[in-house]
Parts: sequence; C-alpha cells; structure tokens
Amino acid sequence: MNKRHPLRIILAAATAAALAGGLLTLVAGPATAVTAKFADDFNGDGFRDLVTAAPNTTVGGVKYAGAIVVNYGSASGISASHRKVITQNSSGIPGTAEYKDSFGDALASGDLNNDGYADVVVGAPGEDVGDDTEGGTAVVIWGSASGLSSARTIGDPKPAAHDRFGQSLAIGDFSGDGKADLAAGSSGKDIWIHKGGFTKSSGAASRYELTAPLQTGTDHGTALLLSGDVNGDGTDDLIVNGTYFNTSSKYDGTLVYLGSPSGLAFDTVVQSDKQAAVGDINGDGFDDVVASEWWGGSVDSVGGSITTYLGGSSGIRTDRGQTIDQDTPGVPGADESSDYFGYAVSLGDIDGDGRADAAVSAFYESIGDATLTGSVTVLRGTSAGLSASGAKVFHQDTAGIPGANEDNDHFGSSVRLADLNGDHYADLSVGAETENAGDGALWSLRGSSSGVTTKNAVSFGAASEGISTSGAPFFGASMLR
Repeated sequence: MNKRHPLRIILAAATAAALAGGLLTLVAGPATAVTAKFADDFNGDGFRDLVTAAPNTTVGGVKYAGAIVVNYGSASGISASHRKVITQNSSGIPGTAEYKDSFGDALASGDLNNDGYADVVVGAPGEDVGDDTEGGTAVVIWGSASGLSSARTIGDPKPAAHDRFGQSLAIGDFSGDGKADLAAGSSGKDIWIHKGGFTKSSGAASRYELTAPLQTGTDHGTALLLSGDVNGDGTDDLIVNGTYFNTSSKYDGTLVYLGSPSGLAFDTVVQSDKQAAVGDINGDGFDDVVASEWWGGSVDSVGGSITTYLGGSSGIRTDRGQTIDQDTPGVPGADESSDYFGYAVSLGDIDGDGRADAAVSAFYESIGDATLTGSVTVLRGTSAGLSASGAKVFHQDTAGIPGANEDNDHFGSSVRLADLNGDHYADLSVGAETENAGDGALWSLRGSSSGVTTKNAVSFGAASEGISTSGAPFFGASMLR
C-alpha cells in the first residue's frame, strides 16, 4: 500500500508528483482552502503544464536577462501556440530585465497560497539587489484561471551571508501541515525555508534557516533542491545537491533532510555530482533518490553513471545503491569519456504501471559524425529498482523525432517526465540548449503502455516559442522539475 498522504503528494515538486502519471485525485483539504490537483497545473484545467527556461535570453536589448516559456498542457499535449513567455519586463512581474540576471535559472512549482491553482517560483540568481551585485532574487508567479499572471518577490533573508539567492528552489510540505513551503538556496552554505501560508499580499507566513551538523555549499553553493517523501510518513523531505563537508574531507554529494512538524532534520548523504531526481521507482510507497556522477573520471565509469538509493521507513537506505552506466548490459551505447551520462535526470511513470521510470541524458554524447550532439536513455522502473532490460535511447536521428543530430546540439540539456495530455502516461520533454547555434529547442515525446513513443512527437525552436534569438538564449537549458 502506498503510505504517502495524498495531500502531501499534490504539494510536492513536479519531479516527485509526476510519478503518479496523472492518476492522483484531489483529496478534500480544509474548508478554507482548495489545493491544486497538480503541482504544475497553473490554469486549473486539469492538465499538467511545462515550464522551460532560456536563461541567456536578450530582453529589451539587454543580454543574458533570461525568460521562461509556459506551454500549457491539453488533451493533445503541448503546442507552440498555447504558451506564454514571461520575463522581468512582463506586466505584473517585479523588477526589470537586466544584464546577466539569468531569470529562469532555477524553477519550482506548487500551490503556495492554496487557491486551487499551482504557482511557479523563478530564480534570477544574477539579479543585482541594490548595491549587492549578483545578490539574486526569486519571484513567485501566481496561477489563475487564465494561467500565470501577477507576481511578488521572495526576499533574501540574509543577503550579507551569500550571493546568488534563488539559484536553487524546491516546493514541498516539509512540516506536514498541509501547506506548501519553499526552500531556496544560494552561493552560500545556508538554505532558507519559507513557511507555507503564503498570501499574494504578504508572501510566506514565516521563514527559518536550515541548519545541521553537516553543511552544504562551496563557492558555488547549493546546486539543486528537490522534495519527496523518502520515509513514507506523509511529510515531504528535502533533497539537497551541494558539497558535503565533514571533519576530514569534502566532496560533491546529495544530502537528505527529513521533514517533520518540528522542521527539517539531516538524515544522510550519498556521493554524487550536482544532479539528482526523486520518485518511487519500485512502487513500495517510499520515494527513492537517483543521484548521478555525470562528470565521470571514476574507476568504474569515465562517461558518467547514476546510482539509485531506495527509500524506506527509516529514510534513504544507502546500503542498497544500484549503479548504471553505458557499459551496463542492456544500456545502449558505451561508457566513453565525457559523455556526461546523468547530466540531467527525471523520474515519472511512463507506462502506467505504478512505478517511476527514469530519463537520463548524456548531453555530450557523440553519435556517428556528430560530436557532442546528445542523447537520452529511458530505463524502466521495476519492483527491484531501475532495470536496464529493454532500455531505449532517443536522439535527433531516432526515427520519428524531428530534427537531425548535429555538432554541439546538447540534446538532453534538460529532461522532464510528466503527463502533459492527461492520458495517465508520463511524456518525455527534452531540451537542447545549443540547438541552432545556441538558440535552443524543446521536444515532447508521448508516453504509452509500451513506453516512450515517437508517434506524434513535436519540437519547438526558440523563435516559434516567442523567444528572441538575438545572441544565444539557450532555450531548453533547464526545465521545471
């Protein structure tokens, strides 16, 4: 039996929520609030939506200001016509598009104000805040019946302690009170939790700094934040990518903090590069963590690998790691230097069997004569964990996928598994940030009972999505997780 509380699931970040493949139903909350059915349905039409960033976009003649594109889901999936482009020059969005703001560099979603519409939080870590160069900021854009519209700034609680506030974000109910909280990271070792009970007029109900005996962060700070329920207690836990410090060493790691009514508490750390995904791979009701070492160079893998750590009633079981690379029997391709297998990872139930499958990119993969063109490998979730049996690889020369493999496309700069057409099968979205000399592009492939299919696959370039192609916008560099 799935032990996770339904309300917790619908508040979780998109990476974890996508695992249900659209099968979740709304459970009645307090009489004073109606929580959004999906953490990424911004217009309340019952379909999940896709948010893709172009953090280098030129806006109003200003380079590297950044933009996001919201493609609204529908029964026919996503289209370039049913979308909205948002920048800091858009009506209702605080601030102004400025040089190197990188608006869209981090994304998270959930119903922060419990009005029945999911909201999106957008990081602009390069934002200058007063005299604080690259102090960084985050903006919550509220959902509504017409989609994303008005917004407010999420203030940096401790600007003197760090820069690049908002460079990592996650939304989850970390206290189990039925209200979505926001976690925000920066270039420092501190992570701030903005407590649920958000309103459009006043923002978070309160906030606190996450502290623990072990610290995360380097000069680059917290790279990634995710939420999920790894111990099945109905309260979201926080997954942190950064640098793990102890008394004798430091290394890149994925840290797990368990949620509770008294706040988040450190649980464990597993070694990885700055990438991870969360979801229930074996269908036992506990979210699992997939962490990657995409940089390669290790004894076991030169081209990158992923390792699964299973959740359980006591938290993440670090003794049950399962590692897969491109030399694992059944995985297409070969473990080659600098493929960066695991650069982007997403979990979602593609085939509707109740277990999360994995999409894993190798965005520097060379195929034929095309160097650094990129590919995405799909692995099935089973009762024993991820399986390489029947693994499939997708790239721009795969039959049915629009486009063609070219040098430096970086297909797989971002990946996301989420059901965008409401058929209960997670669809595969893929970004290629340097397609067409840095313009970038987005692909959407349908999920089905037999896995990812290229039938009805679509692709949209930056220009067709309303993104300026001046300079190199890098559309597809990241996606809502």
